Amino acid sequence: MKVKIVSEKENVLLKRKEVVFEVNHQDVGSTPPRMEVKKALANLLGVDQDLVFIKRYETKTGTLTALGRANIYSNIEQAKSIEPEYILKRNLPPVPQEEKGKETPKEEMKEEEMKEKKEESSEEPKEEQ
Repeated sequence: MKVKIVSEKENVLLKRKEVVFEVNHQDVGSTPPRMEVKKALANLLGVDQDLVFIKRYETKTGTLTALGRANIYSNIEQAKSIEPEYILKRNLPPVPQEEKGKETPKEEMKEEEMKEKKEESSEEPKEEQ
């Protein structure tokens, strides 16, 4: 996987660098995971990988080249105040399987809510007509 900076722009107002990059992934085959690209981009720019936030990253159809945009902040607090929550979550490392099992999945929560609603509706007295 080879990462190449296409353009780099300093945004003084938001205290960040805005980077357009290209990833050639002929040796890997499939599109590399976001965390690998984030690490390679951080190494290329000489910054901590926690300060790199990939906004968009997709492979061009029919090629083994991906094009993306990333923002590199001077500190993490600035990033948290500017970047949307979904971008922050997307750029976090994946949660290990063991920790995933501790949390209740959304489907189970929905089933519990449905059961509670049924119980509440069955407890209410029905009016006779």
